[in-house]
Amino acid sequence: MERVALSEAEALSPAVDGDGKALASSNKSQKKRAAIIRAAIRIINDKSYALATMTDIAASLDLRDATLYYYYPSKQSLAFACLSHSLDRFDGYLANVEATEQLGAAKLEIMIQSFLVDSDRQGPLLYFGDYSYLASEQREEIALRASGLTDRLEQILKAGIADGSIAPCETGLVVNLLLGMIIWLGKWTPSIEHLTVDRLMEAIKAFSFAGLARS
Repeated sequence: MERVALSEAEALSPAVDGDGKALASSNKSQKKRAAIIRAAIRIINDKSYALATMTDIAASLDLRDATLYYYYPSKQSLAFACLSHSLDRFDGYLANVEATEQLGAAKLEIMIQSFLVDSDRQGPLLYFGDYSYLASEQREEIALRASGLTDRLEQILKAGIADGSIAPCETGLVVNLLLGMIIWLGKWTPSIEHLTVDRLMEAIKAFSFAGLARS
Protein backbone atom coordinates (compact mmCIF):
# COMPACT_ATOMS: atom_id res chain seq x y z
CA MET A 1 0.00 0.00 0.00
CA GLU A 2 1.29 3.47 -0.87
CA ARG A 3 2.09 5.55 2.17
CA VAL A 4 2.33 9.33 2.26
CA ALA A 5 4.91 10.50 4.78
CA LEU A 6 3.49 13.14 7.10
CA SER A 7 5.11 13.64 10.49
CA GLU A 8 3.08 14.29 13.62
CA ALA A 9 4.97 17.55 14.20
CA GLU A 10 4.25 18.77 10.69
CA ALA A 11 0.62 17.70 10.76
CA LEU A 12 -0.05 19.35 14.09
CA SER A 13 1.75 22.61 13.35
CA PRO A 14 -1.06 25.18 13.29
CA ALA A 15 -1.64 27.61 10.49
CA VAL A 16 -2.26 31.19 11.59
CA ASP A 17 -4.41 33.89 10.05
CA GLY A 18 -3.85 37.67 10.19
CA ASP A 19 -5.23 37.86 13.72
CA GLY A 20 -2.94 35.12 15.00
CA LYS A 21 -5.74 32.50 15.04
CA ALA A 22 -4.79 28.91 14.19
CA LEU A 23 -6.63 27.62 11.12
CA ALA A 24 -6.56 24.04 9.84
CA SER A 25 -8.05 25.31 6.57
CA SER A 26 -5.28 27.82 5.78
CA ASN A 27 -2.87 27.54 2.86
CA LYS A 28 -0.27 25.91 5.07
CA SER A 29 -2.53 22.91 5.65
CA GLN A 30 -3.55 22.27 2.04
CA LYS A 31 -0.78 19.76 1.29
CA LYS A 32 -1.65 17.90 4.44
CA ARG A 33 -5.32 17.82 3.51
CA ALA A 34 -4.42 16.60 0.02
CA ALA A 35 -2.38 13.74 1.49
CA ILE A 36 -5.27 12.78 3.77
CA ILE A 37 -7.74 12.85 0.88
CA ARG A 38 -5.51 10.65 -1.30
CA ALA A 39 -5.17 8.13 1.51
CA ALA A 40 -8.89 8.20 2.30
CA ILE A 41 -9.90 7.67 -1.33
CA ARG A 42 -7.53 4.72 -1.61
CA ILE A 43 -8.79 3.09 1.58
CA ILE A 44 -12.50 3.72 0.93
CA ASN A 45 -12.07 2.31 -2.58
CA ASP A 46 -10.31 -0.76 -1.17
CA LYS A 47 -12.62 -1.43 1.77
CA SER A 48 -15.86 0.47 1.04
CA TYR A 49 -17.10 3.44 3.04
CA ALA A 50 -18.78 1.22 5.62
CA LEU A 51 -15.62 -0.76 6.43
CA ALA A 52 -13.03 2.01 6.14
CA THR A 53 -12.18 3.68 9.45
CA MET A 54 -10.53 6.91 10.44
CA THR A 55 -7.96 4.78 12.28
CA ASP A 56 -7.10 2.99 9.00
CA ILE A 57 -6.65 6.31 7.23
CA ALA A 58 -4.58 7.86 10.01
CA ALA A 59 -2.36 4.78 10.24
CA SER A 60 -1.65 4.85 6.51
CA LEU A 61 -0.18 8.34 7.01
CA ASP A 62 1.63 7.50 10.25
CA LEU A 63 -0.68 9.83 12.16
CA ARG A 64 -2.61 9.53 15.39
CA ASP A 65 -6.41 9.50 15.10
CA ALA A 66 -6.55 12.86 16.90
CA THR A 67 -4.41 14.46 14.21
CA LEU A 68 -6.77 13.30 11.49
CA TYR A 69 -9.79 14.60 13.40
CA TYR A 70 -8.03 17.97 13.60
CA TYR A 71 -8.58 18.28 9.86
CA TYR A 72 -11.81 16.32 9.41
CA PRO A 73 -14.18 15.94 12.39
CA SER A 74 -15.82 12.75 11.08
CA LYS A 75 -15.50 10.03 8.46
CA GLN A 76 -18.56 11.51 6.76
CA SER A 77 -16.97 14.96 6.44
CA LEU A 78 -13.80 13.37 5.04
CA ALA A 79 -15.76 11.32 2.51
CA PHE A 80 -17.58 14.48 1.43
CA ALA A 81 -14.21 16.17 0.89
CA CYS A 82 -13.02 13.15 -1.13
CA LEU A 83 -16.09 13.28 -3.37
CA SER A 84 -15.75 17.05 -3.86
CA HIS A 85 -12.07 16.59 -4.74
CA SER A 86 -12.96 13.84 -7.24
CA LEU A 87 -15.62 16.01 -8.89
CA ASP A 88 -13.13 18.90 -9.12
CA ARG A 89 -10.67 16.67 -10.96
CA PHE A 90 -13.35 15.37 -13.33
CA ASP A 91 -14.46 18.92 -14.02
CA GLY A 92 -10.87 19.64 -15.09
CA TYR A 93 -10.87 16.77 -17.61
CA LEU A 94 -14.09 18.06 -19.16
CA ALA A 95 -12.98 21.70 -19.21
CA ASN A 96 -9.80 20.77 -21.08
CA VAL A 97 -11.60 18.99 -23.91
CA GLU A 98 -14.46 21.47 -24.10
CA ALA A 99 -11.89 24.14 -24.93
CA THR A 100 -10.52 22.21 -27.94
CA GLU A 101 -11.64 22.30 -31.58
CA GLN A 102 -11.64 18.49 -31.89
CA LEU A 103 -14.52 16.33 -33.08
CA GLY A 104 -16.65 14.62 -30.45
CA ALA A 105 -14.89 11.24 -30.61
CA ALA A 106 -11.45 12.86 -30.32
CA LYS A 107 -12.63 14.90 -27.33
CA LEU A 108 -13.88 11.75 -25.66
CA GLU A 109 -10.59 9.97 -26.27
CA ILE A 110 -8.58 12.91 -24.92
CA MET A 111 -10.76 13.07 -21.81
CA ILE A 112 -10.36 9.35 -21.06
CA GLN A 113 -6.60 9.52 -21.54
CA SER A 114 -6.38 12.61 -19.32
CA PHE A 115 -8.28 10.72 -16.65
CA LEU A 116 -5.97 7.70 -16.84
CA VAL A 117 -2.81 9.83 -16.75
CA ASP A 118 -4.11 11.87 -13.82
CA SER A 119 -5.17 8.73 -11.91
CA ASP A 120 -1.73 7.25 -12.47
CA ARG A 121 -0.09 10.38 -11.03
CA GLN A 122 -2.51 11.43 -8.31
CA GLY A 123 -4.35 8.23 -7.49
CA PRO A 124 -7.93 7.24 -8.29
CA LEU A 125 -11.16 9.15 -7.85
CA LEU A 126 -13.79 8.24 -5.30
CA TYR A 127 -16.78 6.92 -7.26
CA PHE A 128 -19.44 9.63 -7.22
CA GLY A 129 -22.30 7.37 -8.33
CA ASP A 130 -22.93 6.39 -4.71
CA TYR A 131 -23.01 8.94 -1.93
CA SER A 132 -25.89 7.52 0.15
CA TYR A 133 -23.68 7.67 3.24
CA LEU A 134 -23.56 11.48 3.23
CA ALA A 135 -25.81 13.85 5.14
CA SER A 136 -28.83 15.11 3.20
CA GLU A 137 -27.36 18.56 2.41
CA GLN A 138 -24.09 16.97 1.31
CA ARG A 139 -25.96 14.48 -0.90
CA GLU A 140 -27.85 17.33 -2.56
CA GLU A 141 -24.64 19.23 -3.30
CA ILE A 142 -22.83 16.18 -4.71
CA ALA A 143 -25.90 15.14 -6.73
CA LEU A 144 -26.19 18.60 -8.29
CA ARG A 145 -22.50 18.72 -9.21
CA ALA A 146 -22.40 15.15 -10.51
CA SER A 147 -25.49 15.75 -12.62
CA GLY A 148 -23.93 18.84 -14.17
CA LEU A 149 -20.75 16.97 -15.06
CA THR A 150 -22.56 13.98 -16.56
CA ASP A 151 -24.73 16.38 -18.59
CA ARG A 152 -21.56 17.98 -20.00
CA LEU A 153 -20.13 14.57 -20.87
CA GLU A 154 -23.39 13.69 -22.60
CA GLN A 155 -23.15 16.90 -24.64
CA ILE A 156 -19.74 15.76 -25.92
CA LEU A 157 -21.33 12.50 -27.07
CA LYS A 158 -24.22 14.33 -28.72
CA ALA A 159 -21.82 16.69 -30.47
CA GLY A 160 -19.90 13.66 -31.74
CA ILE A 161 -23.09 12.12 -33.11
CA ALA A 162 -23.91 15.41 -34.82
CA ASP A 163 -20.45 15.72 -36.41
CA GLY A 164 -20.45 12.06 -37.48
CA SER A 165 -17.47 10.97 -35.36
CA ILE A 166 -19.61 8.96 -32.90
CA ALA A 167 -22.20 6.36 -33.85
CA PRO A 168 -25.82 7.07 -32.87
CA CYS A 169 -26.47 5.77 -29.37
CA GLU A 170 -28.54 6.30 -26.23
CA THR A 171 -26.20 8.91 -24.81
CA GLY A 172 -27.45 8.83 -21.21
CA LEU A 173 -26.78 5.11 -20.89
CA VAL A 174 -23.42 5.37 -22.65
CA VAL A 175 -22.32 8.12 -20.25
CA ASN A 176 -23.05 5.88 -17.27
CA LEU A 177 -21.18 2.98 -18.87
CA LEU A 178 -18.20 5.23 -19.57
CA LEU A 179 -18.12 6.63 -16.05
CA GLY A 180 -18.34 3.20 -14.49
CA MET A 181 -15.55 1.92 -16.74
CA ILE A 182 -13.04 4.71 -16.31
CA ILE A 183 -13.53 5.19 -12.56
CA TRP A 184 -13.18 1.44 -12.01
CA LEU A 185 -10.04 1.40 -14.15
CA GLY A 186 -8.53 4.27 -12.19
CA LYS A 187 -9.36 2.43 -8.98
CA TRP A 188 -8.04 -1.06 -9.75
CA THR A 189 -5.53 -1.07 -12.60
CA PRO A 190 -2.65 0.59 -10.67
CA SER A 191 -2.31 -2.72 -8.80
CA ILE A 192 -1.59 -4.63 -12.05
CA GLU A 193 2.14 -4.99 -12.54
CA HIS A 194 3.67 -3.57 -15.74
CA LEU A 195 0.33 -2.14 -16.96
CA THR A 196 0.93 1.27 -18.54
CA VAL A 197 -1.48 4.06 -19.43
CA ASP A 198 -0.62 3.60 -23.11
CA ARG A 199 -1.46 -0.12 -23.05
CA LEU A 200 -4.69 0.55 -21.21
CA MET A 201 -5.68 3.31 -23.62
CA GLU A 202 -5.08 1.04 -26.62
CA ALA A 203 -7.35 -1.59 -25.07
CA ILE A 204 -10.05 1.02 -24.42
CA LYS A 205 -9.85 2.27 -28.00
CA ALA A 206 -10.15 -1.29 -29.33
CA PHE A 207 -13.11 -2.08 -27.08
CA SER A 208 -15.01 1.20 -26.85
CA PHE A 209 -14.12 3.03 -30.03
CA ALA A 210 -13.37 0.45 -32.74
CA GLY A 211 -15.50 -2.36 -31.31
CA LEU A 212 -14.56 -6.00 -30.98
CA ALA A 213 -16.79 -7.50 -33.67
CA ARG A 214 -15.35 -7.88 -37.17
CA SER A 215 -17.16 -5.73 -39.71
